[in-house]
Amino acid sequence: MSDVATCPSLLPSNSSALERALDLGFGQLLERVVAPFPSLMNPRETPRDFLPYLAADRGVSEWSTDAAESEKRLTVELAWPTKRQAGTRLALENAVRGLELVPEIVAWHERKPQGTPYSFAVRAFSERPYSEDINQRLDRRLADAKSERDVLSVSVGLGSSGEHYLAAATVCGEMSIIYPLVLDGLQSSVTAFVAAGAYVVETATIYPQGA
Repeated sequence: MSDVATCPSLLPSNSSALERALDLGFGQLLERVVAPFPSLMNPRETPRDFLPYLAADRGVSEWSTDAAESEKRLTVELAWPTKRQAGTRLALENAVRGLELVPEIVAWHERKPQGTPYSFAVRAFSERPYSEDINQRLDRRLADAKSERDVLSVSVGLGSSGEHYLAAATVCGEMSIIYPLVLDGLQSSVTAFVAAGAYVVETATIYPQGA
């Protein structure tokens, strides 16, 4: 009965014991439920299946169900900043970043010579395969982010990055051949010495005289 007294209840004073027991039981069950907030409303932490509902809650108009999960989370995260700053350079940059592209915005007054007033050159750099579908989605996002008077010229820069390896091998060797010196017309003279020797030996045999 102590739990009944401590738990808040909206039941009237003449409620039955069964009604009070149900009220107490459901109250304890609700207390066991872990509140999903604030992670549920955080684009980085919300469950993947909840992303479309969070995008609708934030007024995302350009949405692709086939996009990567990382792109969907980034789109939802940038939705409110883009709407709050619509018509500014930052809004145009966010529109490009939402598609996981790298923006480069050049305003008309930054050109030399200056361009047409309220014109912007928007360039988006991509390191992944680019398609006509992505190009159309980029145009729709930029149209939502710009002001009515702005005129945009959009271009896309494609790039790739990776690891490069360079290797080189050198084998050095020397072979020398030495030939005897031969000069045409060269003559030489020397003194010749000739020697001869003779060695003669005579042998005499003496036999005893016979008797």
